[in-house]
Amino acid sequence: MTLPAAAVRFEQVVKRYGRHTAVDGVTLDIAEGEFFGLLGPNGAGKTTLISMLGGLTRPTAGRVLVQGHDVQTAPQAARRRLGVVPQELVFDPFFTVREILQIQSGYFGLRRNAVWIDELLHNLGLTAQADKNMRALSGGMKRRVMVAQALVHRPPVIVLDEPTAGVDVELRQSLWDFIARLNAEGHTVLLTTHYLEEAEALCKRIAVIKTGRIVALDRTDALLQRFAASVLYFRLLRGTLPPQMAQATQQAGRVALPVRGPLDVEQTLASLRQAGCDIDELELRRADLEDVFLQLIGAGR
Repeated sequence: MTLPAAAVRFEQVVKRYGRHTAVDGVTLDIAEGEFFGLLGPNGAGKTTLISMLGGLTRPTAGRVLVQGHDVQTAPQAARRRLGVVPQELVFDPFFTVREILQIQSGYFGLRRNAVWIDELLHNLGLTAQADKNMRALSGGMKRRVMVAQALVHRPPVIVLDEPTAGVDVELRQSLWDFIARLNAEGHTVLLTTHYLEEAEALCKRIAVIKTGRIVALDRTDALLQRFAASVLYFRLLRGTLPPQMAQATQQAGRVALPVRGPLDVEQTLASLRQAGCDIDELELRRADLEDVFLQLIGAGR
């Protein structure tokens, strides 16, 4: 798969905190115009990578570049090209929503930005809150403002770190419609999320990180095809799974086992009988990104 030039590049990036290695030699290119997903369990290193990308944390080794600009040696050039929505809610309680966006525009030297600010307010459902103080907003509305802040200077690279955590379904839909539009216009998008259905629907390529290392990197459809065509679910009432089913995971109290087709299903059921296992609630369905994710991070093992 031939990709355009890199909008974001991590070159052998390492980050250590004392004896703990949070990021361990990550090399990764995100192409111009990509909608890219970075997935991993809590503590895998996702937010550390984004902190280094945003210039908030220095790598112990390696380089991070935004459209060719080194985040450490050319921080201003890199920062102008980047819009980051952090995971934590951070806001100034002394200003209205519109004032916050005007101040943020000033940081980037944008004096005539009212039209774009109004468009942001409209697309993020904030028009009615534009003149309200930040303290008066709900958590979901504050998160919308943080998205608007990140986009106020029209950055070519947009980084979304768990942008829909704890927000309502309406915001998720309106946010993704807007971000998809910006992506179609050429903006590069890097997304981390625990909502794997969002990643599957939006991201063309995905990297999975575990204990600071990339354990999978491919097109979303290729990941789905490579790891399992289908998943067999069942509840284990009695017995122990045979050794050849070591790749099984636990999901909501049921065993989830990747299978490749009807013959594989037949052989699996025969092996369970031979092992003396009693099962119930048998279900076969096509694998989704959550199934792939759990296989990669080894959940339930």
